[in-house]
Amino acid sequence: MRYIGGKWKAVILLHLIEKKRYSELRRECPAITERTLSLQLKELEEDGLVIRTVHTNKAPLKVDYELTEFGKTLIPLLMSIADWGEGAAASDMRIKTSRG
Repeated sequence: MRYIGGKWKAVILLHLIEKKRYSELRRECPAITERTLSLQLKELEEDGLVIRTVHTNKAPLKVDYELTEFGKTLIPLLMSIADWGEGAAASDMRIKTSRG
C-alpha cells in the first residue's frame, strides 16, 4: 500500500497504463489539483513506478510520464480495482464516477 496508497496514486497509475504527456494527464484528471498531481508524480517516480522524460529540444518544455517495468506489474491489480469500482458504482447510486 506504500506505493499506491492515498487518494490519487492509483488513479494516476491507471491513466499511465499508456505513456502520457503531463498536459494529457492533467486534462484526464481534472479533480486533482496541479500541485497534488506534481507531488504524486514525484513520489511515484521516487518509488520507481514511473519514469519522467523531459524533452528539451525546443520550447515549450514537454514532459512524458510512463510506467517502469516495476510499475507495469501493478496493471492487473489496478484493472481489478477499477472493475470493482465500476461494479460498485453501478449498484450504488450514491457513488459517482468520472464516466457518469
